[in-house]
Amino acid sequence: MRQFDHHRPNPARMYDYMLGGKDNFAVDRQAIDQLAELIPEAVPLARANRAFLQRAVRYVARAGVDQFLDLGSGLPTQGSAHEVAPRARVVYVDSDPVVAAHAAILLRRSPGMARFIHADLLDPVNVLTRAGEFLDLDRPIGVLLVSILHFLPDSADPQGAVARLRELMAPGGFLVISHATTLGHLEDEERARGFYGGPSASGGTDRTPGQIREFFGGWPLEPPGLVQATDWRPDRPKLVGDWSLPSSLMAGTGKKP
Repeated sequence: MRQFDHHRPNPARMYDYMLGGKDNFAVDRQAIDQLAELIPEAVPLARANRAFLQRAVRYVARAGVDQFLDLGSGLPTQGSAHEVAPRARVVYVDSDPVVAAHAAILLRRSPGMARFIHADLLDPVNVLTRAGEFLDLDRPIGVLLVSILHFLPDSADPQGAVARLRELMAPGGFLVISHATTLGHLEDEERARGFYGGPSASGGTDRTPGQIREFFGGWPLEPPGLVQATDWRPDRPKLVGDWSLPSSLMAGTGKKP
């Protein structure tokens, strides 16, 4: 199993730092501090993204779903799905060996209700086969693809992988997606990729809202549809003078008929 590299920043640990976590190193914190100087919205957007995940998990759980599959999960810390829905079964999936090395340690905090699979979300049949050892795939599940698909270029065919997931999911299941969009500041986003050593460094894709909508196929979207992440069923109404994040992160939740 791969050991942690204290000298090279890691995307999952960097994200943990942005969320206020402790599972990161000085090199990760330094990289994010530099990123925040370049793009002041980076940390607020990361936290808005995690807040969207939490609201979506609560929404899906209230709809009666008690099992989740979090693809491209990163480190399962700082308000991840198993913490938001502690009675649900959760499987985290990530291809990063650093995440895999640390996930088992982290999940000891919640024994019995969460598992980790070291696998690639672009191989949905393998992922679901292994997840099916812990989840009941004959019943609805909530599949989380939160802030991961924009790290995958079209040449990797994430559209095909997600379509296969939709096909294999049981009716009544939910697909939760957040995704960077071309409505954002592309020049800054391109420069920001230089701070990451993961998939984004090999070429991510900021898609249009229409292209993001295609990941849901023909599934209907739960209200309010595909919107800015901060506008997806917010916990409180916006007040006059609220600072609004740029519309560079879209979010939505679809339900399989």
